[in-house]
Amino acid sequence: MCDSILGCKQDCMQIYVNLPLSLSLSLSLSHTHTHTHTHTHTHTHTHTHTHTHTHTHTHTHARMRAHAHTHTHTHTHTHTHTHTHTHTHTHTHTHTHTCTHMCTRARALSHTHTHTHTHTHTHTHTHTHTHMHACTRVHNILNGLRDIAS
Repeated sequence: MCDSILGCKQDCMQIYVNLPLSLSLSLSLSHTHTHTHTHTHTHTHTHTHTHTHTHTHTHTHARMRAHAHTHTHTHTHTHTHTHTHTHTHTHTHTHTHTCTHMCTRARALSHTHTHTHTHTHTHTHTHTHTHMHACTRVHNILNGLRDIAS
């Protein structure tokens, strides 16, 4: 495998191990690494509203005796709203590895023999976005606290 310049040289020398020592060796190694961004956005909003209303009314009237009437009314309203939005866009990873080695040996007079070996490895990993949307709503009404006393 062509993992480095040294690896290319070892690879080339193993391939042409039977060639004479007049071998000329040319090596090139290219490495490309691409990594894209990750973006995460989370928004949470919670709103709670509570309203309490109390009304007391006393009414007194006389028939044969005095009569007192008391009315109490309590109204409680609670509203809770939670909104969560999460958007995640994750990465694309591309790994390209190209190793080229060229071995040349001289033959008769000015005739040369050239062999070029190129090894390219490309690995691409892509993971696309994740979207989550959650909405929770709680609605509570407590209506009524009545006390009638005489």
